[in-house]
Amino acid sequence: MSVCNMAARSRCLAVALLFIFSGAFGLPINQQEKDPTTCGYQSCHSTKANMLNVHLVPHTHDDVGWLKTVDQYFYGDRNDIQHAGVQYILDSVVDQLLKNPDRRFIYVETAFFYRWWKQQSSSTQQTVRQLVDEGRLEFVNGGWCMSDEATTHYSAVIDQMTLGLRFLNETFGVCGRPRVAWHIDPFGHAREHASMFAQMGYDGLFFGRVDYQDRGRRMAEKEQELLWRASESLTPPMADLFTGILPNGYNPPEGFCWDQLCSDAPIRDDPDLDDYNVDDVVQRFLHAANSQAMVYKTNHIIMTMGSDFQYENAILWYKNLDKLIHYVNAQQANGSMVNVLYSTPSCYLQELHRANLTWPLKEDDFFPYADDAHNFWTGYFTSRPALKRYERITNSNLQTCNQLEVLAGPASRKGPFGKGDSETLRKAMAVAQHHDAVSGTEKQHVANNYAKMLANGWQHCQVLVSNSLASLSGSSAERIYCDNLNISVCPLTESSKKFSVSVYNSLAQPLSWPIRLPVNGTAYRVADAKGKPVDSQVVPVSRSTQEVRRNRGFAMNELVFQVQAPPLGYSTYFVSAIQDAPPLFPPRSGAPTGIQNKYLKVTFDPDTGLLSSLSNLETKQTIKLTQNFYWYNASVGNSESSQTSGAYIFRPNSSTPIVISKVAKVQSLQTSVVQEVRQWFSPWVSQVVRLYADSKALELEWTVGPLPVLDKRGKEVITRLDTDIKTSEIFYTDSNGREMLQRRKDFRPTWQLKQTEPIAGNYYPINSRAFLKDDMNQLTVVTDRSQGGSSLQNGSLEIMLHRRLLYDDYRGVGEPLNEASEIFPEGLVVRGRLLLSLDHPASAADTHRPLAQQVVFQPLLTFTDGDLSPNARLEFSGLQAALPPAVHLLTFSQWDEESVLLRLEHQFQSWESKVNSHPVTINLQKLFSTLDVLGVSELNLSANQWKDEMKHFSWAPQKEETPMLKQFEDPSVWEVTLRPMEIRTFLLRVSRK
Repeated sequence: MSVCNMAARSRCLAVALLFIFSGAFGLPINQQEKDPTTCGYQSCHSTKANMLNVHLVPHTHDDVGWLKTVDQYFYGDRNDIQHAGVQYILDSVVDQLLKNPDRRFIYVETAFFYRWWKQQSSSTQQTVRQLVDEGRLEFVNGGWCMSDEATTHYSAVIDQMTLGLRFLNETFGVCGRPRVAWHIDPFGHAREHASMFAQMGYDGLFFGRVDYQDRGRRMAEKEQELLWRASESLTPPMADLFTGILPNGYNPPEGFCWDQLCSDAPIRDDPDLDDYNVDDVVQRFLHAANSQAMVYKTNHIIMTMGSDFQYENAILWYKNLDKLIHYVNAQQANGSMVNVLYSTPSCYLQELHRANLTWPLKEDDFFPYADDAHNFWTGYFTSRPALKRYERITNSNLQTCNQLEVLAGPASRKGPFGKGDSETLRKAMAVAQHHDAVSGTEKQHVANNYAKMLANGWQHCQVLVSNSLASLSGSSAERIYCDNLNISVCPLTESSKKFSVSVYNSLAQPLSWPIRLPVNGTAYRVADAKGKPVDSQVVPVSRSTQEVRRNRGFAMNELVFQVQAPPLGYSTYFVSAIQDAPPLFPPRSGAPTGIQNKYLKVTFDPDTGLLSSLSNLETKQTIKLTQNFYWYNASVGNSESSQTSGAYIFRPNSSTPIVISKVAKVQSLQTSVVQEVRQWFSPWVSQVVRLYADSKALELEWTVGPLPVLDKRGKEVITRLDTDIKTSEIFYTDSNGREMLQRRKDFRPTWQLKQTEPIAGNYYPINSRAFLKDDMNQLTVVTDRSQGGSSLQNGSLEIMLHRRLLYDDYRGVGEPLNEASEIFPEGLVVRGRLLLSLDHPASAADTHRPLAQQVVFQPLLTFTDGDLSPNARLEFSGLQAALPPAVHLLTFSQWDEESVLLRLEHQFQSWESKVNSHPVTINLQKLFSTLDVLGVSELNLSANQWKDEMKHFSWAPQKEETPMLKQFEDPSVWEVTLRPMEIRTFLLRVSRK
């Protein structure tokens, strides 16, 4: 879609838009107009139709942090941990590519390449541009990092891909645009990732890790290359992606590694020397190639010639690969039918496409992943739960930062509080999506470094947010940020007798949200922006909160009240202490019979203090519901297998978890704003069951840790919800926060599973929610971070909360997952929330979809001491009107001074809501309250191609096509229609009203 002012859509306008957006979009006119005949698919070496063509792909896999930090990896520091220096890899590869025009190399991680590029001279940069233009250096994947697929939220993945691909676009134009997604190292593969890659314009995806049973079947049936239909809702082939499973993970065939860190013999081709080995090398290679060809479908196979941080001294690789190609191909004169060539994943993919075959169709995902019978990589779904939560909160803060940068304009970046920027946090968040970052599979000092980068980025954004709110409100009073409210710490509210709270809502719908502020008074007046009183209550801080915050705060009480905030805007609340207020009554001992509001009722067992039922009072549904905490004893290896539980691997030594306590010590309090049942299960496990007056969800705030290990046993703590819902061993989890997938105990849709680990082999990633349902009831659990979970009994759902392990699991990280800190030297304490809702299955998504978005994109609170200026603007919305419930405003960020990047998404699947699973039309010109939209052009999902110029390879599935869904056209040039699960991306030219 291309529009300028009110003109009708036409191709001639695309040129005008290119001119308008050329600086913003990073696609200069001269690069757009030139015919890229020497890069991409046009740069591929020729192959031989009647031979087995072996595509050698020189590559390096450069983790953006793992055993060393990002900085240490780039500079080659701390080689006592791991010998790796990315800057030297790129130096060496560029030098060697210039020596032979036949040579090829692919590079993946833009975070590293960006750093290296900035340090190069203009002549080196021009040389590299020439290599890229000729297809000799090719970028694959191209995101800031190679993201994890289990524990990342789709919004953060899209952001980090956009960041990396934008840099490649601006730097190299069309020849820098990757055509292949390359996820060779993530530990299992999510369907939503495939859907996103398809919508980003990739022609194919290659990865290395697949379950050992799945691989065995696929090898036998030659199904290691397939068509992945990655959405039930999007019209095929919108989310169809050709997918290839690489033969050796991402390593070279055995015996053919020629990096300086490898021990394989080089090719010794001087016949006058005693150790001449060309004949042996050629015969071993021909055997490897022919063996590999037996398990693939065409006369083309791919070999990854490289591995972790290889090519630091690239001459070793290239000198031997040159010889290998020469001597193997020389055998064709003797009747050999093997042809070897330098290649890239895209060149290999092009040959598969040219084969014009049909391919097996896959519609589920690749979780869980196991590399052997007792080695399920399902522990990292939960590893480092504090870092997982911090990453999720920071993602929310980044969206707020991006939005306010647009809404306040230039005043956001340079205002009364100094220079602010969103770029620092954007890059830190992008790094955090790496498959050894948010996944929790890095060394401890690296995890600390990720958190430090996020904190530093947020400090930069705080300046921008303060400037923005000062500009929008007309008040330059200092803004205070309280990042530890979850443990009731905020120095301002603890000491001030009068302050204001600004609540910013990044969602496109009005927000109602409970807040809890640490205070030391016993009564307060709260008023909204219009001066109307707001019902509030002061409750005592719980004992567990006092214990977890230690010396970081001194509030004895919490002020609780409900706030409302307009869409894409803020509202202000005023708080003042009441003098001579009476003391608070302490919580009552013992469990109440029940607690309820106008939506929900919860009952408790008077003997155990545990939950016993949950009722939806609107729909008159009731289920039995018990909840408790358990721990699995982590395996240290046994006679079956030496495999231990670790950062990656989950392997309990028993199928029966150990209950922490069958009875909870209980206190309760009931007020007009909130009702709480405070439960203590042990010195290291407590919980608050909380029901707010206006909430349709029951909150379970859990606090777990330090996990005791004096008994020399590693512990993996779960909470388990047991219901009378008849699930037939089926449950549902989300994929990266978007579409829901059905899971069944001891079952894989793709192959006949031989279950070897009855617990770990049934664990799946839960990114934002999971649910159980039958014909009448659906219990949905919304999580506040990525966690692992399962349903191991009918009507039961368990979620892993915390892990502390005493042994490494032999997957390279080289240390146990045994977290501690300065504050908690005896072991990490983690706090989080689960939100439970009970609905009819036909309408449950209408509750849990928006609830999950509210948890992911939580409101940002800022505080101001004393009174605000009398002329301050106390409420603001960046929208003319709220968007419909089905539509989420996913991205709203500054692209350049005149352009804004906008993503709108339909957040319902096609089947899940009678009310909201329908197309929705939005008028872009009537969207914003402070911006006039002058021009618009539609982009692909990653914003590096015009949508109408995005062309895919077409692939034919083996099984019958799914019927095409009804097509909808946009009703006008300014009105855009979103179908279920569709994300549409626009570059807007705007002016300020």
